[in-house]
Amino acid sequence: MPFKLVMEQISKRKNSRVILALDLQPDNPETLLKKAQKILGAVHMHICAVKFNRHLILPLGLYNDVQRLVDQAKKYDLPLIMDCKINDIGNTNRTIAEHYFKAGFDAVTANPLVGWQDGLQPVFEVAEKMQHGVILLVYMSHRGAWEGYGQKVFNENTGEIIPQHRIFAEKALEWKADGVVVGSTYPSKIQEVQLTLKNEVPIYSPGIGTQGGIIEAALKNGAKYLIVGRTITLSQDPSKTAEGIKLAAQTCLS
Repeated sequence: MPFKLVMEQISKRKNSRVILALDLQPDNPETLLKKAQKILGAVHMHICAVKFNRHLILPLGLYNDVQRLVDQAKKYDLPLIMDCKINDIGNTNRTIAEHYFKAGFDAVTANPLVGWQDGLQPVFEVAEKMQHGVILLVYMSHRGAWEGYGQKVFNENTGEIIPQHRIFAEKALEWKADGVVVGSTYPSKIQEVQLTLKNEVPIYSPGIGTQGGIIEAALKNGAKYLIVGRTITLSQDPSKTAEGIKLAAQTCLS
């Protein structure tokens, strides 16, 4: 089943649009693993997926302790997204995707800046073959995102000079991506991208809470999933915080 449909079904079943970004602060591997396991165990009933970054992969090892977290997420029926931001030549990109998919991840993130031919085409081919997903970066959540994703570029197909993120959104449609990332810290960009995507590709929106993103603004402007990290992981009560975000999203959409 396509990753996009997997996410839709699990989101409906769990009645949640919240994705946990399990990107914990540096710690020794043993303490880090236990902390990650504890948080995941506490919030799994309130989320619809888990996103990993290199915060866990580098200290724990992809085929070592990370596998214990992968197994735990699978036990909770949670899809796993590897936020690896693939951004290299095609042969390297293919290898990166294969490793993460074989390790149990259901989707990877990738940067459309590297293009299709000898760029991201091999990633999409591997994902299709293994029935996994690719989520494209369209506008990130940090303050400097405008320098790359917001810069004005010449569109050779139309002759227009338009923002880079609009071209990336068009590529998401053309390449049949399973999702795009647009920061909740930029609700106007979410709206712009949504106008291009027309609900054909779901928007994943990071940056809620700690980075300043607002739940209602993200959802009302077109985000489908909220990626939440430090607001939950640094909370004194991660379960209660995750539940609160889930309920707030439900209220916005009711």
